[in-house]
Amino acid sequence: MAARKTTRRALTEPAAPPAPDPCPVCKGAGEVANTVRVGRRHRVVGQQSGFCLACFGTGEAPAT
Repeated sequence: MAARKTTRRALTEPAAPPAPDPCPVCKGAGEVANTVRVGRRHRVVGQQSGFCLACFGTGEAPAT
């Protein structure tokens, strides 16, 4: 009986998973600007950065 020839498979790298879509609310930053109001007439005095409630600060689009 003749010796059996074997062929090796070429090793390929596994495909990288696709990058997640950025959050549409914070555009991938994870933070949003909130207006700060003070006084009886609610004057606008500035803005402060806040936690994005749509993606919980991850910057990735929520799964729907």
